[in-house]
Order: sequence, then structure tokens, then C-alpha cells
Amino acid sequence: MAKEKIVLAYSGGLDTSVILKWLKETYDAEIIAFTADIGQKDELDGLEEKALKTGASKIYIDDLRDEFAKDFINPMFQAGALYEGQYLLGTSIARPLIAKRMVEIARAEGATAIAHGATGKGNDQVRFELTAAALAPELSVIAPWRLEQFREEFPGRAEMIAYAEKHGIPVTASAAKPYSTDRNLLHISFESGMLEDPWFDAAHDDNKGMYVLSVAPEDAPNEAEYIELEFDKGDCVAINGAKLTPLQVMETLNEIGGKHGIGRVDMVENRFVGMKSRGVYETPGGTILFTAHRKMESLTMDRDVMHLRDSLITKYATLVYNGFWFAPERLAIQALVAESQKNVSGTVRLKLYKGNVIGAGVKSPVSLYNPDIATMEADPTKAYDQGDATGFIRLNALRLKVSSGVEQNAKK
Repeated sequence: MAKEKIVLAYSGGLDTSVILKWLKETYDAEIIAFTADIGQKDELDGLEEKALKTGASKIYIDDLRDEFAKDFINPMFQAGALYEGQYLLGTSIARPLIAKRMVEIARAEGATAIAHGATGKGNDQVRFELTAAALAPELSVIAPWRLEQFREEFPGRAEMIAYAEKHGIPVTASAAKPYSTDRNLLHISFESGMLEDPWFDAAHDDNKGMYVLSVAPEDAPNEAEYIELEFDKGDCVAINGAKLTPLQVMETLNEIGGKHGIGRVDMVENRFVGMKSRGVYETPGGTILFTAHRKMESLTMDRDVMHLRDSLITKYATLVYNGFWFAPERLAIQALVAESQKNVSGTVRLKLYKGNVIGAGVKSPVSLYNPDIATMEADPTKAYDQGDATGFIRLNALRLKVSSGVEQNAKK
């Protein structure tokens, strides 16, 4: 009989390298490794050779950067998603794409299970598995870090390093690694190790070497840079007059933003599994795009449509953070968001300076701003009669007066 096939989300790091070998031995299965290229850059070098040497029968290394930018980052930014007021969801939004492709590979290869190296304490395990449940409920999911047998064999990193050395698995990890990172097209995150102390100053001069995508704001150029972003139906389609794909937009903004020290966030966030965790993030391009998109909306989006969409931001961001990208409620909100974006078109000018993104102008052929109506001078359109405000205020004040009268009578 043919061996069972398992598709493993594989990064080539210590954990997934050990897991690949362990799965093959423990389940006597054929392991198909999968790596998604979502903008990790040189982290992908040598992965194919390493995976095959470690025991994989095959490896997929798929370039998903265009799909990531177009079908995941752009819709999320149209929704104005921001988790707990700070986090632009760089890791969260990548997981459903990775899991989606894993499911596709599993079906194509006739696999019965998928596996991942996410720990039992984090959010990623939830994101991977909720996506699999939504797209392929027939597949089993193997999460080694939640298996007692695996945890007993590998109580710490020292045991994993020893196992890798025993089996000739090349790894660069050491037991003293100070933090862990996760990089993609939208951001890079840093957590664990020294960062587990929330009093530790990640922005201190001594720690400048930790950052990858951005210079420290104080080291950014002393001269501001102006850029123009052109939007069409809520998506940025050009920068400084040059038409770009969604992928090129993110790559260009990351380079520009990183040069000016933009997009660093240090926060303690609430994980879905219940604990608080400290994360440090670099999202230079995303920070510029988020700011520009909001400014474009301010000129072109109807007030009540904007307020309705904004009332759903917390819910939407939480759905993305918690792994419900393919849930029906996220899809329903996305449909409303798409409708709200149909006139979010025009150009935003921004000033970038030492970590700051400052609005410097906005224009649109479908602008809802009318200077003749908004002017403090005489209104040539006669569209607004200031005397009408008397009745408007009187009607809105009615319930307040009634409520106040009730309270005053109760005190007598």
C-alpha cells in the first residue's frame, strides 16, 4: 500500500526541519514540504536542497506575492483594519493564504493531512486550522507542538538542536537566539526572547541591529520627502505618476518608508488564545498606504457610509487576527467594504519625515468636498441656508431637554 501523504508548512528553520524528520519517522508517511514565497527575500535560499536532504519527497516553493498583495493586503486595507489600534496585521493576513495553498496542494497530491510548526500558545495554529476547516474539512491537521509525545521528546531548543545534529539536518539556530522573527511583503515581526520583558527598550540605540526594514527615525534623512499615491476604487495603483501592480506598490512603499524610519510599532497585544504577548513590528509601506487610503476616503466617501464601515473595523480586524478570513461574516463585511470603495479614487500627497507620515494634499474627480458650500464667506450656490440650522438644532436638542427635565423633577 502507498504511504500516507502529509503536506507540511515548511520554513527551513529549526522547528519545521525537525518536525519534517519527526513526522516521517513517527507516521511512516511521505512528507511533502510547502513553502510560500510571500516576500521573505533571502530566507528562501537553499530551501529545496535542505528539505529533500531532511527527508521530504517533494517540495513546493510557490511565489504567492502577487496574490498576497492583490487578494489579501488590498481588501484588508480597504476595510481600514487595525488590531487594537496599532497592529496592521502583517502576520495575521499571511496565514490564510499559506493555509489555502496547503489545502490545494494536499488535494492535488492526494494527501490526507496537513501539518504545521505553530506552537500551542500562539495565534498561528488557530489561523492555519480555521482556514483548513473552512476550505477542506475532510483533511486532518497535525500540530506536533500540541502532541504530548513530541513535547516529551523536545522539551526545549537544546533537544531539537541535538536531534538535528544527530540526523544531519543543517540548522543555523543556537540555544541563545535572542528573539524570533517572521517576515513577509507587508511587515516583519519580532517576539520572544529578550522581548518577553515589556520593560525592555527595543528602540534603544543598542538594539538598532535588530531592525530589518527601517532605519531608526533619528537616523532618517534630515530632509522631508514628498510622494503622491494614486487610488482607484480603494486600491493604490500608482506612486509618483508611475503605474504599479499591488506587489510593486508594497515593495516601493517599503523601500521609501524604511528610508524614513516609518512604521515601527511596539505593543503588548491580546492573543486569541487568552494571553497577552509583546510584539515589535516594522510595517513601513503598510503605514504609508494605510494613512494615504484614509485620507483618500475623507474626500470621497459619504459620511454615513464611512461611519458604518468604521463601526465594523474592530470586528473585521479581530476576525483577521483570530483566523476567520474565510468565515462568512468576514466575507459579508468585505462585500460592504467593496461597495463603500467604489468612489475612493484620486490622488493623495504625503510628506515623510523621520518616522512621520503627514498629509500634504488630496484631490479627486469624484470629491464630495465643495469649497463653495464649506466656505466661511458668502455661499454662491445658496445650497446651505445658515438659518436652517436653528430648526436642526432645536429638533436634536428635544430629547436632551426632555431627559434633563425628568432628572430635575426627580430631584425635587
